[in-house]
Amino acid sequence: MSTQLPPTLAGATEALWRSYSKATAPMLKVIDMYLAYLLFSGITQFVYVLVAGNYPFNAFLAGFGHAVASFVLGVSLRMQSNPANKDLIPDWNPQRGFAHFLVGTVLLQFIAFHFLG
Repeated sequence: MSTQLPPTLAGATEALWRSYSKATAPMLKVIDMYLAYLLFSGITQFVYVLVAGNYPFNAFLAGFGHAVASFVLGVSLRMQSNPANKDLIPDWNPQRGFAHFLVGTVLLQFIAFHFLG
């Protein structure tokens, strides 16, 4: 076995990016961008509460909880949309996964809106 290991972190990052770009379907890349946005949104809200305080605490909980729950729903969508998971998920159907995502997101919107008070 003659595997070459990248000598630096930059080389490892470049190899990871090339592999991701070549092997990942465009639909999954869009979902990954959505997940990155949600992660950034949640981190931003958490840092804001640490810096500025949490006066409307229910608004923070609604926004942060929405970001976390949307992230979980997005990960579920990615898992159900990935063709590599056909063998792991019985009755694999990406349209059903998208329907689950939509129903969960709509319910989450109502819960977050109600929690804002």
